[in-house]
Amino acid sequence: MLHFTRLAEGVDTRPFLVELAAQPELWFADTSRQRKVRCQRNTLNIFLSAPKKPLPPGAKNANDVHESRRTRVAAKFPRILSFCERIAAEWGATLGRATLVTLLPRSRVYPHIDTGAYYRIRDRIHFVLRSPEGSPLAAGDETVVMHEGELWVFNNKVKHSAENPSQEPRVHLIFDLLPAPGRGHYAFPPDDSPHSASALGLAS
Repeated sequence: MLHFTRLAEGVDTRPFLVELAAQPELWFADTSRQRKVRCQRNTLNIFLSAPKKPLPPGAKNANDVHESRRTRVAAKFPRILSFCERIAAEWGATLGRATLVTLLPRSRVYPHIDTGAYYRIRDRIHFVLRSPEGSPLAAGDETVVMHEGELWVFNNKVKHSAENPSQEPRVHLIFDLLPAPGRGHYAFPPDDSPHSASALGLAS
């Protein structure tokens, strides 16, 4: 496939679901993504690592911001964040943003492209924590069905969308990795814009 690579399967999701179930109220602590990003209006999100603010001068929006910060709720998810860091270390990569995302029953994430300097040089990872009927994800002209315990990287620089065909919520851990030079799956070399990774000293 051109736009998808399955990295692992059969990963035990129970420790992460236990951690998540201990604080269900956090799904409603920050509703900015589903309110402001129309294609994500059917989701709930818990941000663990987010763009650093205030935005630097000249940045159009967070898509041009490379630096990330741990959110105020991140400390409540040590197992999940440790998992992200372990995957990053295995790749020789740097962890960027990380978000827990619920897609509501019988709903979808509408087609969109992740644009901007931040996304250009990073790989986006999906770890399926809960998905009773599988998670269809389309990118370009390809579609895969992701299942619980699977870890995928995909090309979010092409138009993509997701569905939840189940009557239950679907939960993914989504995080970004800045790969070492030459080791990315769907990451592009940095450009020379003022907010590029090379300009910020984040990539060689």
